[in-house]
Amino acid sequence: MAKKKSAKPARKAGSKTSVKKPANAKPKRLGTRSSSSSQKIKVSVKKTVSKNKKSVPKKAGVKVKKVSVKKSDLKPVIIKQKIKPVKLPKESKVPVVKEASLPAENNLPIKRTRKSSKKPIITLPPPPKIDVSNYPKNRVKNILVSQPKPLDPEKNPYVSFGKKHNLSVTFRHFIKVEGLSSQDFRAQRIDILEHGAVILTSKMSVDHYFKMCNEMRVTVPENMKYFCINEQTAYYLQKYIQYRKRKIFFGHGTMLDLVDVIRKNKDEKFLLPVSDVHKEQIIEFLDELHITYTKGVFYKTVSANLSDLKNLNEYDVLVFFTPAGIKSLKHNFPNFKQGGTRIAAFGHTAALMVKEMGYRLDIFAPNPQNPSMTGTLDAYIKESNKR
Repeated sequence: MAKKKSAKPARKAGSKTSVKKPANAKPKRLGTRSSSSSQKIKVSVKKTVSKNKKSVPKKAGVKVKKVSVKKSDLKPVIIKQKIKPVKLPKESKVPVVKEASLPAENNLPIKRTRKSSKKPIITLPPPPKIDVSNYPKNRVKNILVSQPKPLDPEKNPYVSFGKKHNLSVTFRHFIKVEGLSSQDFRAQRIDILEHGAVILTSKMSVDHYFKMCNEMRVTVPENMKYFCINEQTAYYLQKYIQYRKRKIFFGHGTMLDLVDVIRKNKDEKFLLPVSDVHKEQIIEFLDELHITYTKGVFYKTVSANLSDLKNLNEYDVLVFFTPAGIKSLKHNFPNFKQGGTRIAAFGHTAALMVKEMGYRLDIFAPNPQNPSMTGTLDAYIKESNKR
């Protein structure tokens, strides 16, 4: 007998299993997900495929949905490719054209050359040649130096020099310096406050510069710059100004030492206080630098009264340092005959003035052997006092 199918128990109304399936529904396979979740997987799979550009094996039971992409959504991809240099064969070398064979229009510099950083060298004109006489070098016992008496004789080089050779050294100033009156200074039409820098060549110029400022009732500004020829002149400024609060520059005895400092301040207008008798070499030096400067006479040199000197022929050597001192000799002793008295001059201008006044020059300094007057006299006396 055939077995009767057992009746299935009735399901409750409202449960999910109570919904009848359509007739054409396909059987659901194991391991599958709902349609919504499968679409998400398909999209994510499609993205990974587009990034890696590799075919992904299809999983069982997963439907791949094709996604249509518009051309406007596509972005151009730029591929950078390195270009290797092509080496030409040895036979096909390109001929090199020399610059000299090119026309003048095409011969242009490839690189801009820098301007030379070297500063132009200041070359002053050579000093005039000085001829010294061959007068016999007789024994020297007495020397007259045309300088004021030293305040401290022990530190004076001429005093120590006289003791060394057992000589009698006499000091007598042949000239005196007088300050210019304010009325004579105004005639030069110089405005001190128009200048931002002062060039000082001696202590005398320092004294008369500040003296003229007081007479003209001019207050020297604190930003005034001072260019001194040596360190002694620079420290002498302490007599009139506070040294630490000013811009002070100094050299080592010559104007050439101040070339670089003056060039750095070439925008300033310089004032040069001088005497009525001064060295033209300083003016030539400033002209060579092409700076703006004003030369002003602040003091004058006049002959001193030498009536206390009765006979100059009792001195074996007369020593002079300035042209004004030799002029004073001619002014005070117009009938002086040199004879055996020898004249020593320091500097080219003083040496030229000796010959201009009609005297004989026997000793000259500075020279290649001795740069100082004491050294030159020492060498001369060693030779003349041998006997």
